[in-house]
Order: sequence, then C-alpha cells, then structure tokens
Amino acid sequence: MDLHEYQAKELLAAYNVAVPKGIVASSVEEAVAAYKSLEVESVVVKAQVLTGGRGKAGGVKICKGLEELTEATKSMLGTRLVTNQTTSEGLPVNQVLIAVLTDIETELYLALLVDRTSKAITVMASTEGGVDIEAVAEKTPEKIHSVTVHGELMPFQSRQLAFELGFSAKQVSAFSSLLSKLFKGFVSSDMGMLEINPLVIDKSGDFICLDSKVNLDSNALFRHKELAALRDVTQEDEKEVAASQFDLSYIALSGEIGCMVNGAGLAMATMDMIKICGGSPANFLDVGGTATEDRVTEAFKIIDQDHNVKVVFVNIFGGIVRCDLIADGIINAIKSLGVTKPIVVRLVGNKSKEGNKKLEASGFKIIAKNDFKEAAMAAVAQIKGA
Repeated sequence: MDLHEYQAKELLAAYNVAVPKGIVASSVEEAVAAYKSLEVESVVVKAQVLTGGRGKAGGVKICKGLEELTEATKSMLGTRLVTNQTTSEGLPVNQVLIAVLTDIETELYLALLVDRTSKAITVMASTEGGVDIEAVAEKTPEKIHSVTVHGELMPFQSRQLAFELGFSAKQVSAFSSLLSKLFKGFVSSDMGMLEINPLVIDKSGDFICLDSKVNLDSNALFRHKELAALRDVTQEDEKEVAASQFDLSYIALSGEIGCMVNGAGLAMATMDMIKICGGSPANFLDVGGTATEDRVTEAFKIIDQDHNVKVVFVNIFGGIVRCDLIADGIINAIKSLGVTKPIVVRLVGNKSKEGNKKLEASGFKIIAKNDFKEAAMAAVAQIKGA
C-alpha cells in the first residue's frame, strides 16, 4: 500500500526525521488558511497523487503570495494529473500539500527497500538526487552506492555510505544518525520501500527529507491499523478495490480477454497461453483455491464492468474447490448480471464432469473445452470472430 507524500512525511516525523513544514488542504479555502498559518511569503504547492513525475506534469508549483497560491490550488484540485507513470486517464487530485521552501545547498538520493534476492534490506544512496534515478542507474551506475543489511543496520555501514558520498566528518555523523532513524521507521512500520528524492542538505548543513515515497507491506497491515486507515482508494482502480473486498486477487491489464482462474500459477500460465494463441489478457484475476459460488459471481461482475473485455475465459482446476459449484456461480452470474459476452470455460478436476453437465444444461451459450490450449484458442477465436 502506498502513502501520499504528506502521510509519508508525517510518518517519518514520528521517528524524529526532519521534513519541511507543510499543511495538507482539500479546498482552496483550506489552502489559503494553510498559507496564512505558515507565515511565509513563498510556498510550494504539491498535488497529492500516488505517482511519481508530478513536477514535470505540472503537479508541483512554487508560489509567491496569496494570489499565485490560489491560482495554483485551483488549477490542481478536482483535476486528474497525468504523469509518465500513470495511464492516460491520470489520477484524481483531491488534496494538495502547502509546504515551506527549503534553502537547498545539495540534493541527494536515498532509498531503503526489501531485496527479495538477498533476503535483506538494501540501502541505496547517490549524489544524483532530484533527478530520475533510473537514468542515473543506466548511464552512470557508479554514482549509486549501496549496502546490504541483514538484521540491524550497523554504524560502520552508515559511515561507509557517507564516505562514498563524500561527506565531511560532521556530515558523516549527521547522516549516520538520520539513517539510523529511517531504518528504525522502515522496520517498525513494515515498509517495503522508502524513497527520499531528494534528500537535501540546507544552507545550515542539516539533512532534510524534501520528498518521500513510502510503500507498506500490505500483508503486514493487520499489525498497523492506524496505517491501514490511510489507504486512499480513490487513487486505485475501482475494479481492484472491489476485488479486494471479496478477497479476489485482481490486476487490470489492457487486453480484451477477461480471465477468471483459481491459483496464481495457473492464472499466470493462462495469460501466457492467451498471448501464445494470439490474444491479449484483460486482467489477472485469481479467485483462490477455495472459491465459492458467491465469489465467482463477484468475479464475473468485476470482469463484466471492464468495457475492454470482449470474451470471458474461465479456467478452473478443481482441487479443494469443486467445479460444480464454480459452474453454479457462472450460471448465476449470467442470470443476475445479464452477461452477453462470449464465455469460454475449462473445468478440470474435482467434480468437473458434474460442472460441465450443469453448463451444458443451462441453456446459455457457453463454450466448454477440456484441453488448456484449445480453450485459449477458442477464446481468441471469439475475439477474431467479433
């Protein structure tokens, strides 16, 4: 789960990490009140959307005076911000952050992330802050320094990074202290990633986290109810939000064949097979190994709401789940939702014969196949026929 910038900064501040003073606003009136309470002439107005690239897309503006602040806030709130990391639809701007400007001397890059390969936490740092770190990694990878942390972050590892970044003795001490606080917050909050870009050194020589991105481990949110409550569903795909409410694993894609599968491995194989047969999957949807009739109906509802979907492909391997119950769910979904799109079904395993008989007796136009590739080819053929 991602946090907005203002939420991330509030979380870091709780671990005594220095962040610029700022106030979030949901309306022009609130923005004006925030500006007045900050008691400074110039501020930066930042659109609060869960994506990067905001500055290049007009989502970050420096404002001098109340008139510029009002104009900038009006231009952002209620719009959808399209960046190089969003779809063409962009994300809704429901809030803006009004923050004081920082007198910047140096910009740096700093990130902590869970590295599944090393089964540890990697701390990355670079002198190339405030720019696209991906470009730095591609063109000048020698400018990115890292340490791998197994267990606790050791003081010598912080000093190692500080030396590689060219810090003075005083800065080494301050950087080590900052990194210790960030590491504690990272572990305590069950973060998957913490990115600070830029981490700046101001004219006074202090380290300040000017911008920050936080990704929390969704599987650990049961331990952090206060953080789970920060989830902003307006920044997520509506279908993915609906799927999560019924414990369905759903990810929207851009194809035309809606997939409903049980098991993540089979779901991945199904998408691969569709591509091999010349089609394109519209989603990843795993109804789970204990799928019920109700969950199948909800899965159909989600797929049917996707206007890109031209054909529905159901691929179920019955182990714990019973294929006859899946068949009931398919039939009930067609009846209740009035699904008119072509449906290709492959039921194999536990009670598959009974399930296929129910589909055949339903009176609906359902294409049933036992062979995996034949079923995928049938789904692609329906697209081409359409």
